[in-house]
Amino acid sequence: MQFPSTFGLRALATAALAAGSCLLPAGAFAQAAYPSKAITIVVPYPAGGSNDIFARQIAKELGEELRQPVIIDNRPGASGNTGTGQVAKAAPDGYTLVAVSSSMTTNAAVQSKLPFDPTKSFAPVAMFAKGPFIVAVNNEFPAKTPAELIAAIKAKPGQYNYASSGSGSVNQFGTELLKSKVNDLQIAHIPYKGMGPAVTDLIGGQTQLLISSGPSLLPMVRAGKLRAIGITSLKPSPIAPDLTPMASAVPGYEFELWWGLLAPAGTPADVVAKLNSAVNKTLVKPEIAANFLKEGAIATPLAPAQFGKVIADDVERWKKLARQQNITAD
Repeated sequence: MQFPSTFGLRALATAALAAGSCLLPAGAFAQAAYPSKAITIVVPYPAGGSNDIFARQIAKELGEELRQPVIIDNRPGASGNTGTGQVAKAAPDGYTLVAVSSSMTTNAAVQSKLPFDPTKSFAPVAMFAKGPFIVAVNNEFPAKTPAELIAAIKAKPGQYNYASSGSGSVNQFGTELLKSKVNDLQIAHIPYKGMGPAVTDLIGGQTQLLISSGPSLLPMVRAGKLRAIGITSLKPSPIAPDLTPMASAVPGYEFELWWGLLAPAGTPADVVAKLNSAVNKTLVKPEIAANFLKEGAIATPLAPAQFGKVIADDVERWKKLARQQNITAD
């Protein structure tokens, strides 16, 4: 019996592969280029807040840049932890993302049982923006500058109160950071269930101090119902260029929020890079920067690794501050 030659075997194998390939669907040997379908950005808060506003502006521009629909899906609950935790468990393919803020890192500092790890469960994609807080007092408070604020509180230790939107909130962290940098600054914390009642009681004189975002406080300042003392950036900010940095009286004091986009851990690096490039192209558009500024934030393009370092550094910083200042969650 005569067996085929080596050349003949190779020819048969090649023919078989060619015939078989005709039966396979197109794309069996290569995946479609990303993105090939709609992308969902989960916003883990109700519609109307800063996370939602920034995510919707980015989504529109991102859709045009990537030529695929980008859908916003609001999934509020548990101070943002519900929606964020769901994205942590999503397929790491670049089609399910989450828009988060720095409250994710303050939550991690005071909540031991989060449904995700802020530094391990996600691949950082891009930062949207950063923004300082405004330091405001009621109109009867005897101070108009950062230095006068510190002096007034020290002159009457324990007699003044500061408001926040809740125990463990970013407002409390911002104020406790200030206290940690001033020896013997005694002012008590009054937590509220939300920013609305906190601002109302500040105006009414039940509390004397509130450190919060520009959109929360500047309308009341402009209406003459509150007095702005300073800003929490190290240098003067375009958010409120007439305000003096608190660092002028408290060296080194800086507190800024940030907003950004995360993907589930394990998302391919090339997908993350493509998303990062598209977001950063959006952030340099003058109309986007202007819209962000109206919401008290400055568009801040970063590389994924840079954004990841911001998150990791914040988690450690706020854990340390929470221990030092006895900050706990509701």
